Amino acid sequence: MIAAGAPLDHVNNIDMTALIEAVVLGNGGKRHTATVKALVDAGANKSIAGDLGFTALHHAKARGYSAMVKLLQ
Repeated sequence: MIAAGAPLDHVNNIDMTALIEAVVLGNGGKRHTATVKALVDAGANKSIAGDLGFTALHHAKARGYSAMVKLLQ
């Protein structure tokens, strides 16, 4: 997605960006954390909030995903 030039901050039909989905649909493990890192490194906007007003950082904190929290702060 990143290499193909897809818009990183696209908000999909369930009101989530790829960054939010990487946290919410992930398990906090290495692969999902690597996805968050790749998106952040590529310039994904960390301040976009989904339909409930929560950013990827908020979701990572709520789930206790400390490695993701570090990347998103």
